[in-house]
Formats: sequence, structure tokens, C-alpha cells
Amino acid sequence: MDPRLPQTTDAYLERIGADRPARPDAAALRELQGRHLTTVPFENLSIHLGEDIVLEEELLLDKIVADRRGGFCYELNGAFAVLLRALGFRVTLLQARVYGEAGRLGIPYDHMALRVETDDGTGPWLADVGFGDHAEGPLALGDRADQRDPRGTFRIAQASAEGVDGASPGAGVPCGYGDLDLLRDGAPEFRLDLRPRELDDFRAGSWYHRTSPESGFTRSPVCSRFTATGRITLKGHKLLTTVGTERHETQLGSDEEVLAAYREHFGVRLDRLPPEGGVVVSASNG
Repeated sequence: MDPRLPQTTDAYLERIGADRPARPDAAALRELQGRHLTTVPFENLSIHLGEDIVLEEELLLDKIVADRRGGFCYELNGAFAVLLRALGFRVTLLQARVYGEAGRLGIPYDHMALRVETDDGTGPWLADVGFGDHAEGPLALGDRADQRDPRGTFRIAQASAEGVDGASPGAGVPCGYGDLDLLRDGAPEFRLDLRPRELDDFRAGSWYHRTSPESGFTRSPVCSRFTATGRITLKGHKLLTTVGTERHETQLGSDEEVLAAYREHFGVRLDRLPPEGGVVVSASNG
């Protein structure tokens, strides 16, 4: 799909069930992010089905809009950036490193997020439709106070040198690079680098996450999206539904039931299931 064509933008808006906003303001951004999160799933099925992932705008739109699939952060936020720019928002791609076990930071280009400027004098905003379980609305990038969201209390803080080693992210001596830590309910999620990036810059991070045995994306297939009351996730033959603080698990029987669940809950139509044993990783980087 050609990102320059107005019918591509119309098709994207139809995909997420949104009307074309009258102006690129903060209210429109919030509406678009919320609709994206509830309609386009966060999923890693291409990795387990052996499908190629190419970070080019046309191909991302083909997958997410035309084929009505989802993706992981590089795909979801990469495509969302195309939509926002077509609607008049000013968008900058940012790279982030995700906090993992023991507070250690992941690789550079571990995650893609978006810096979005609106025409109403608010912001800039941190928009993100590709982190899985995350904020429902955009966050004010320049605000260092707590920001309350239906999915938790978020805070954007100056990154500290201590945070590099997993101690007290967002507090202490600044790390010197102008990076920011994003915290949710007091726990660090990722460290944001504010320097502008291009889509091609994320190729190495994307390759790592779809090939490395250290990446959580290669271990098992997952498909998940927001709902009005929580979240719904399909992991293998398990359907997980979260409503508020309550979590329900349903074990699906046959492969046909799982394929039907992909269609019913995520709008994803597959002709075969991704294997559940993880990806066999080659030593070559292609």
C-alpha cells in the first residue's frame, strides 16, 4: 500500500474503526491510539510462521491494513507513524531499551516509540501502540509528575547513572545523555533515547528479536490486544482474558478451536497454527 495515497489513510482509519479527525490535536491522538490498541493485535506470529518481516512503510501497511494482521513494536509503531503523519501530526521515531530481569537494560533499538507533536499547543506526546500491556493514551513527554491512565500510573523521569545497573531508575545522578526512564506504577519499563531515528535504524533490533534465543519473541507465539475492560491474549492453546484485576484462562482443545479464536478475537485468519516449541535459531544473520 502506498502511504502517499489518501485511500491508504482511509483504509487504515477503517481498519481501526476511526473517523478522520478534524485536526491533528491531542484529543484526536488519544482517540487514534486507543482505537489502534483495541483493534490491531500485538503479535509475533510471523516469527513462528517463518514469514519475513521487512521494515518498509509499504510492506508494514500491507500487513497491518490490507492483510488485517498485527505485529511487534517496529511494525505497529512504524505503521502508526505513517498514519499520524498522513493526518498532519509531526512524528519522530525514538529508540528505547527495555528493562528486563534484575533491572538490566536490553539492547539498543530494543523498542520503537513515537514522539508526536500536535497543532493545539500541547505535548509533545509519547505515543506507543507496540509495547503490549502499556498506557491506553499518549503520555506528556515533558511532564515529570505522575500521569494517571486507565492502565496504571506512569511517570517519565530523567534517567540516572544508577539505572544503567538496575538501581533506582529515574533517580540519582543524571546519566548524561538526556535519556528518559518510563515507569509504570513505580517499576521501570524502558529507557528512551530522544534523538530522532529513521525506520531503517531499527533493522538490527528487529533482526535480533526475531532470531535470538535470548529474545522473548522467539520462545513462543503470542497474540494480544486491549479490550474495553482489560485485555485478551492467545498463547498457544490458552486463551487469557483479563477484566480489571481478574484473570481468566480457557484451555482450547483442537487446532481448529485455536484458529477460530484467532479469527473471532483478533480478526487474524491463518491457514495453519504457528508451532509452540519456539523458533529454531540459525547462527547466520542472513
